[in-house]
Amino acid sequence: MRPLLTIALVLFTHTAIAFDHGDWDTLLKKHVHWVRGGVASQVDYQGMAADRPRLDRYLDDLSTVSERQFQDFDRNQQLAFLINAYNAFTLRLILDQTPHPDSIRDIGGLFSGPWDQRFFTLLGERRTLDEVEHGLIRDNPDLMDPRIHFAVNCASIGCPALRPEAYTSERLDWQLEDSTHRFLSDRSRNQFDQESRRLSVSSIFKWYRDDFANAAGDLGAWLADYSGPLGLTTRDADLLRDNRLAIRFLPYDWSLNGLPTDQ
Repeated sequence: MRPLLTIALVLFTHTAIAFDHGDWDTLLKKHVHWVRGGVASQVDYQGMAADRPRLDRYLDDLSTVSERQFQDFDRNQQLAFLINAYNAFTLRLILDQTPHPDSIRDIGGLFSGPWDQRFFTLLGERRTLDEVEHGLIRDNPDLMDPRIHFAVNCASIGCPALRPEAYTSERLDWQLEDSTHRFLSDRSRNQFDQESRRLSVSSIFKWYRDDFANAAGDLGAWLADYSGPLGLTTRDADLLRDNRLAIRFLPYDWSLNGLPTDQ
């Protein structure tokens, strides 16, 4: 029989120790602010730039996590880690431009946009933002959740809000659900016209239609499950599930999600 101390040590070594997102949480609370009743947020990029040493320390800490350490994280720890990493490295990409761009799409060249830039290290490899979102999250069935589309932030007004707090494993499900509700409640990006009986939603639902369909059967069914924040009646939701309600996709605003002084 193993001594109790030995058993305890074995259990401890196999228990995932959560990554500390404290520096990122502090930066977000200080420099990101809810606007328009909490359905969107604005980033104080000048303030973030003044706090660059803290941001760089957090990014360096992210980059020290190895693939083996990451695999020891539980599912929520992994997903929170990747969402925070995507958002923090996106912010670094904006801050690295002088002056700050009017749009993230202004970064890069004809054949290499902002999401193709291999400018950071994560899990032991040089990475692009696309690799984090699509390779590490969306292509991993253990992590994929359509609500991540309301959590990863592309530094644009059309994007779901960057939360003024870090994602954490303990609160991840609530944070993803809250971010989803906030985005769907934004009538500049998702709206239902009673007269025309037409639901107009963000282009996010066009670009990632398959992700929502895979989760609920089809896009209409997924949206119907969020009839409340979309402002739909029960009857409208039923029509949506039956594909008897027209869906169209609104233009996307790629302007920087900064304060007016940042633009």
